[in-house]
This record gives sequence, C-alpha cells and structure tokens, in this order.
Amino acid sequence: MIDPVKLDRLAEVAVRTGVNLGEGQELVITAPIEALPLVRRIAVHAYKAGASLVTPIFADGEMVKARYENASDASFDAAPAWLYEGMGAAFKAGAARMAITGDDPMLLAEADPKLVARVGKATSVAAKPAMNPIVGFEVNWNIVAYPGAGWAAKVFPDLPVEAAQAKLLDAIYDASRIGGDDPVKNWADHTAELKKRVKWLNDQNFETLHYTGPGTDLMLGLADGHIWKGGASPALNGIVCQPNIPTEEVFTCPHAYKVDGWVAATKPLAHQGSVIEGIRVRFEAGRIVEATASKGEDVFNALLETDEGASRIGEVALVPHSSPISQSGVLFYNTLFDENASCHIALGQCYADTIEGGSEYTPEELKQKGGNGSIIHVDWMIGAGDLDIDGIGKDGSITPVFRKGEWA
Repeated sequence: MIDPVKLDRLAEVAVRTGVNLGEGQELVITAPIEALPLVRRIAVHAYKAGASLVTPIFADGEMVKARYENASDASFDAAPAWLYEGMGAAFKAGAARMAITGDDPMLLAEADPKLVARVGKATSVAAKPAMNPIVGFEVNWNIVAYPGAGWAAKVFPDLPVEAAQAKLLDAIYDASRIGGDDPVKNWADHTAELKKRVKWLNDQNFETLHYTGPGTDLMLGLADGHIWKGGASPALNGIVCQPNIPTEEVFTCPHAYKVDGWVAATKPLAHQGSVIEGIRVRFEAGRIVEATASKGEDVFNALLETDEGASRIGEVALVPHSSPISQSGVLFYNTLFDENASCHIALGQCYADTIEGGSEYTPEELKQKGGNGSIIHVDWMIGAGDLDIDGIGKDGSITPVFRKGEWA
C-alpha cells in the first residue's frame, strides 16, 4: 500500500521547495492518470500556498497503447498542437509548471520503433510553445515522481505490485531528501553544497573536459561563455525554484561542435516506452558518427535521426558516484533518478540560461556560442566509479575534476 503520509509530504515539498508556487499564481500539472492521488495532494498544498487555479492534464498508458494497436498510419504524425499552444499561453501569462513522472518504462516495448519515433517527433514539434518557456527558464517549474504500477514492477520485479509500489515510494522518498524533521531545510542545505561546486567550476572556466574510463575517451568542449548551474535557481520571473526533485547534478552547456572521441553509457536509458542498453558512440566535431547499443539500437538510432541537432549534445552534468541515488543500488529505469546517480550528457536542445546572456539570444546567436538546437532533450548516463575527468584550461593547463567517480 502506498503510504498516504509520505505521499502528502512529497506533494508539500514539490509545491513549497520544488515549484515554490507564488501567491496568486496558476499551476499547470501534467501527470499519468494513475498519479491522481499525488495530484490531489499537490492541489491541496498549492491552494494552501495561494494558488489562484490548479489545472491538471492527464495521460493514460492504456490509451497510448490503444493508438499503436489500432490507429491508422496517419495518426502517428498527429499531435495536439492546440493543447501545447494553450499551455504555452498559460506560461506566458505567468503560470507555473509541474510535471509528474511515473510511467511504465516498458509501455511501448512491443511497439514499432519507427512509429514511436514518428509520434515523438510530431509531439516534440507541436510541444514547442509549451517547452520553450521551460527551456528558457522563463517560469518556475518542477518535476517529481509517483510510483506507478508498471514502473514499480520493472524496478522490483520479484515483489507483488502493491508491495513494489510501496517500496518504490520509499526509494523516491529517500532520494528526494524528504526524511527528517524539516525537508525544506534539507533542500536548502543540499543546494548550498551544490552551489560550492558551481562556484569552483565557474571560477576555473575550463575550455574542455577530458573523460576517461572503460569504453570512454572523450574530449568535450564547453560553450563560449558557459555557466555552471545546480540546485535551486531563480527563473526569469524572479521565483527561486528547484526544477528537479531529486537532483544531485551540476550542469552546463557543452560546445555542440567541439566534442570528439568515444563514450559508453553506464546505465540503461528508458525512452518513450523502451529500454536502451549498452550505448556506445563516437563523436567527431560534435556530432555522433557511430552508434551502437546492445538492446534497443533501432530505437536509439531513430532518436539520433529526429533532427540535425539530435546527434549533438546540449547539456553536460557532473554527479559523484557516491550520490545517495547511486549508493541506494536501485536502478530506476527513469531518467529523473538515474541521471542523478551518474554523470551524464543530453542529446539535443541546450538550456539557454547555461550560457551567459543566453536567455536574450536568438537561436542563431546561441549556435555561434556553441549551444545546440533540437526538438529533443534526452539525458543518458556515462558516469561510474571508474570514471576520471580532467578540466583543460584555455592555457592548456590540466586540473583534476573527478577521480574514480568522485570530486577530485
């Protein structure tokens, strides 16, 4: 059974620390339908915080599967542009955004990868009005997790579903730093530690990061004027929010045209209802020119072909191997959690606010600084206990950043 007290506390932290809802602000929530119990508790805490209106938008896994099993071919290029335009209008008018994750990572494992890719592309194109304010950090936003039945069964396959959901909620609760007497203070203290790392990296102003480890020898250039970020930060509307709960990362913008060498994934990637394993790629001048995977290779290659920017990276993040999520030993099959157990990179769109002045730049100006543009943003994990990272300065000096998966 899912503990209602823990669920309520998760909702409270998501509202107070995550999105940090402002007095009189609207809140738009997207969630899987089975996360309704969490959405209801979020609504309670949102209205207590002064929300003027809470609007939920639900998706249902069974309806998603029905499309792949019964729809005509033309359906796979359709997406509700009207919905995303409405969400975009809400954000432009000042609404906050909360997304709840918890879908079954194997939902579309039996679907045709080409159809999944078509739906993903159509949805990404249609969703731009809603995603651009998020990518540009124009409004306060947050993503938090609910222990869906299908997801719990994948993470804990040896347990009955209800027991698996209860155990997954416990794992979410621990990873999200909600235990103890004052989870809000837990997050304030954690953010302060992340900010120390951010300051050190920004002071170093490295030009390149050199990654070495099993299957990995990668020279990763950083964008001109890149800014390291991590922990709670102010959105352009002035509200300080914690976008990801949990988070253990500090991150910045790589140079989309200055990445060379090999890198291997260290954890599976759950993407659009499929799990991709054993990813290994070679970059040349920023672009992936060779790619293999031991499982789901066709899904991964379809992802890389989404658009020109899909085979380049828009984010690089550093996470120590000793992070609580890594040390839990739980493989979540969910990017929100697995990316916070491991250093990672993201294919596709960069975050404009990780380049100095980037929020005011046009897409072409971002590109000139090295920022990537794409309709996708997909994180995958490359960190482990045997990864070393060196920072290379503009003068060629070399400074240890990570040794054996830990801050040096």
